[in-house]
Amino acid sequence: MSRPALPRESRDTLFLLAALAWTLLPQCTQVPLWCAVLAYAALGWRAWLAWSGQALPSRHLLLLALVGASAGTLISHQSLLGPSAGVTLLVVLSALKTLELRARRDATVVFYLGFFLVLANFLHSQSLVMAVAMGLSVWLLLTALVLAHLPDRLQTPPPLRQALALSARLLLTGLPLVVALFLLFPRVAPLWSMPGPGTARTGLSDHLSLGDVAELAQDDTLALRLQFDGPAPASSQLYFRGPVLSEPDGSGWQRRRRFTAGTDPAVAATPARQVRYEMTVEPLGLGTLPLLENARTAPTQPDAGPDRSWLRDPEGAWTPERPLTERLRVQATAVLDTPVHDPATPPDQPVQPDDPRWRPYLAVPEGQHPRTIAWADEHGANLGPPRADSARRAQWLLDHIRQQPFVYTLAPGLSGPDPVDSFWLDRRAGFCEHYASAVVVVLRRWGVPARIVTGYLGGQVNPLNGVLEVRQRDAHAWVEYWQGHRGWVRLDPTGAVAPERIERGERLAAPRGLVGQTLLQLDPQLLEQARALWGAAEHQWNQWVLGYSSHRQQDLLRALGWDGVDSRALGQWLAGAFAAVVGIGAAWVALRTRLQRRDPWLLGHARLLQILRRRGYEMPGHLAPTGLLAHLATMTATTADLTELRRPLELLSQWRYADTAQRPPLRPLWRSAQQAARRLPRRQGTQPARTTGFRRGGG
Repeated sequence: MSRPALPRESRDTLFLLAALAWTLLPQCTQVPLWCAVLAYAALGWRAWLAWSGQALPSRHLLLLALVGASAGTLISHQSLLGPSAGVTLLVVLSALKTLELRARRDATVVFYLGFFLVLANFLHSQSLVMAVAMGLSVWLLLTALVLAHLPDRLQTPPPLRQALALSARLLLTGLPLVVALFLLFPRVAPLWSMPGPGTARTGLSDHLSLGDVAELAQDDTLALRLQFDGPAPASSQLYFRGPVLSEPDGSGWQRRRRFTAGTDPAVAATPARQVRYEMTVEPLGLGTLPLLENARTAPTQPDAGPDRSWLRDPEGAWTPERPLTERLRVQATAVLDTPVHDPATPPDQPVQPDDPRWRPYLAVPEGQHPRTIAWADEHGANLGPPRADSARRAQWLLDHIRQQPFVYTLAPGLSGPDPVDSFWLDRRAGFCEHYASAVVVVLRRWGVPARIVTGYLGGQVNPLNGVLEVRQRDAHAWVEYWQGHRGWVRLDPTGAVAPERIERGERLAAPRGLVGQTLLQLDPQLLEQARALWGAAEHQWNQWVLGYSSHRQQDLLRALGWDGVDSRALGQWLAGAFAAVVGIGAAWVALRTRLQRRDPWLLGHARLLQILRRRGYEMPGHLAPTGLLAHLATMTATTADLTELRRPLELLSQWRYADTAQRPPLRPLWRSAQQAARRLPRRQGTQPARTTGFRRGGG
């Protein structure tokens, strides 16, 4: 036996709950776990009450839940104020409010709480995915609002399809205004971002432990996008310089915090190929901007104005004035085919271990890597005097890696108590950071200054728009060593064990998810095509929506012929335009209201009464067509005089009470009645009534 259809109230409530559940979904990763569980439990309970038709919980129970939610927020955030605590309270209170949906006023509050949740989601992410998801939320919430105001028709609830179509038309009607305001409203500082560690994704850091880069290489999220002013360089030249790690830290490495008064010198490089490019940096949380090597001049940020400052530390890394916790667009120039990163010329003398300038780059962790150090002492003795030729020793290490059974892998397995010793002498399987760490330890033991550089290598060009996309899985680590009369020279030991990683930018494939495996089984090219299409769409979103700055707005205004319009003038112009639009809208509403009052039935009725008055028949204004006919019968000499008028008046009476779909055109009926009234015999002893025009509402 089939279940009877749900009452309208239950159906509309379930639809509203579904819209709220969809809107709350992005917050599940941002609010505490208890908050997400409580919110969805409240929504589920309210859905069950609507489905079963049972009574809502008592206000005492809701008050207890409110107190518990406030206490949980206070414990989780140490405060009831601030963005994070505010969003947590908004999520849980929006869900609890659905448990007291007793009147239209309560429903209106829930509707607008849902719209506030849409805005709250953009505090954490402004990506294209979030925009599409929240666009759907707005449509669903607006549909729920329309459903609450649509009347029943013949005791039948309005269909859901009708409400969806009406809300879609409303959204499309308001879309041009939204686009105009987006393009013309004065641009201010980012409204929907929350700078801080919680916004940035995990990326390269100022500390490296063996396995960190391999973990990043399994992350397919986007890190950088680049557009070159010409053809993209070869993959082997696409080294993006991130944090430089020169200080040993136990079994890992960390960025140098203190520098000597002088700079680490180097001989200026010979002129090389220069490449200009524009780069969009995702919020990586870095304190270093990963620019393409070798950047000699500071990058420019076209969206930030002239007050943005960049610092170049002595190790060749560019540091922004604050960590990269929000999306950034910069323009820079790279000098390719040169390994030099320092501005001055070094003194023409051997590197001395007691020189404070070189001591940080020669330090080996005390008590660490004893077997690797012993191996370096044994083989270093066969290479001639220490520090005699750093280039020869570096090349010897690359040859050693090629000749020995080293393996390049994302999963080297468990290491022993000393990861460097275990990798270099036992397992001989590792990722780029394993090779870089071991080579730096050996070079330093040989008296050659060396350091680890982390960043990104390569990337993939999107075939749809030609944009180079660099992802977290392109994270890489390499070595720089000091070579007399040249400076810091790049040495990438990964090229000795996996040359395809350097020359062609091929990455080790991380395990794919269920969706990726399914797409690969259906069509090997389908996944890449879908990725390229989405990447191109996301790039356009970042460039033209998230990257629409005050400078781009000024460019648009100049293209429209508005030169020299500042934000204040633009705001005044918009205020005037808004006032004009409001005035036009108010006038249109007033005119439409007046036109609606000029009902065609009343117009025809007034005109007929006016004609009859001219013929000498004063008629009460409230009479319907049949009443007019009966009243005229008492005023005429014979019934034959009314023969011609009777038929149109009877048709008008039938039209008045007929179904809307079955009504014939009204104006021809009134016209026939008015023509018949003009042919009535004039009443004896009366004068034609004077008129100065139509009455209000007449015509």
